[in-house]
Amino acid sequence: MLFTYDKVRIYHTRYNMRKFDTKVQHIKYRVLKEVAALAWQDKLFENILDIPATIIPGKTSTMRCCVYKERAILSERVKIAMGGDKKNPNVIEIIQIACDECPDAGYVITETCRGCLAHRCAEVCKVGAIRFDANHVAHIDKSKCVECGLCARVCPFAAIINRVRPCQAACKVKAIYFNEENAAVIDDDKCIQCGACVYQCPFGAIDDKSYILEVIDFIKNKNDDYKVIASIAPSIASQFTYAKLGQVVTGLKELGFDMVVETALGADIVADSESEELIEKGFLASSCCPGFVSYVEKNFPELVEHISHNLSPMAALGQRLKEKNPNDKVVFIGPCTAKKQEFLKEEVRPYIDTVITFEELQALFDSKDIDIASLEETALTDASYYGRVFARSGGLTEAMAQGIKEHNSDFDFKPLACDGIEACRIALLKKKNRVLNENFIEGMACEGGCIGGAGCLTHTDRNKMIIDRYGRQSPHKTITEAINK
Repeated sequence: MLFTYDKVRIYHTRYNMRKFDTKVQHIKYRVLKEVAALAWQDKLFENILDIPATIIPGKTSTMRCCVYKERAILSERVKIAMGGDKKNPNVIEIIQIACDECPDAGYVITETCRGCLAHRCAEVCKVGAIRFDANHVAHIDKSKCVECGLCARVCPFAAIINRVRPCQAACKVKAIYFNEENAAVIDDDKCIQCGACVYQCPFGAIDDKSYILEVIDFIKNKNDDYKVIASIAPSIASQFTYAKLGQVVTGLKELGFDMVVETALGADIVADSESEELIEKGFLASSCCPGFVSYVEKNFPELVEHISHNLSPMAALGQRLKEKNPNDKVVFIGPCTAKKQEFLKEEVRPYIDTVITFEELQALFDSKDIDIASLEETALTDASYYGRVFARSGGLTEAMAQGIKEHNSDFDFKPLACDGIEACRIALLKKKNRVLNENFIEGMACEGGCIGGAGCLTHTDRNKMIIDRYGRQSPHKTITEAINK
């Protein structure tokens, strides 16, 4: 969507759109960029009310009913960009004013209904929710309907359909329901913060809290007591496709980070320790994906004991970095909204100071007019191939096999790589019912693994290929070599 008819701004908008999958992401980015730009200049709070009008000028096209509603929604986005509702423990928030465009969810009768005489739909309805008008056309009384779907199964014209909202379809843990105003609500007892609803909502009514202000504060106020360290997830190799990875690293230093390290080194540390734990225990479920861990805790509490006792790669690397100086500020940058919830955990908080996504990193670059595509490259040499391929589904399994090999063990490794939360659910059900043949579950909440995370700039079929190539470029041939260098 174009926010103005000015030719220069139109070109700028089209250029930046190439960095993202959707226009919703671009709107989110615009807000983050404006917030960050003002924060760098210490002008945020005196100009905060002007941000919506800056992004949506008076004479502009808008996807809402009017420019005023668009600006009201942007005001809510600004709040989320500044950290969101402090009373809400969930990092995923719903912008209620933006959640009013989707049709009613549930079973509905379409115009395909021919007003037949059989009335099979009414015959099978056990709660009397179906009535007929003078033309014999069926209608569903939503106050009675229990969404059983029996009517849809028997309709000879397939005139009854189950209309599922995009956010509801995206949420595989059934954490989204709808209130009396027909707006989406998140059930925090079920939500695993995977962000699938954030990425799939076509109106951008669901968003993840941002901690970019914390990052800016760390950089602006750093002194001799601490360094600001960027820990970048291996999935970054498949992002920022308009530049080279080495240029992204240089860009991070231009932003003010003192050091840039690969979180993949943390993955090497975890693979080494977790493979040893598996050899000792005989069965294990991975601890790397916070969405998967949260899913087990909320839905399969009897299996929590089987989750690896290792920290995630993010926290494991943070722990190593903090050993040198506990005052250093470690900022994890990755594709994962669930990481924003993970770093708040008591066992992780000492090692990670804040978390931002690739979307937010792009906004930070542009808030300081850093054109990373024009920079020199800075090489990364921290991690092995095995740590780097953690970014995609099956990568952890490869690393575990290598870890067992490097421990000189003859352990009979029988892994199951679960690609997406539905695959995880099936594996966990099998384990719960004692019919699982495998002895290791690699759980990834997002399809494709981390490269499918909601905080990615882009999601393409080439991402897996790019990650494998990035892994092969590592100077370290083994996990042990990487962690002991």
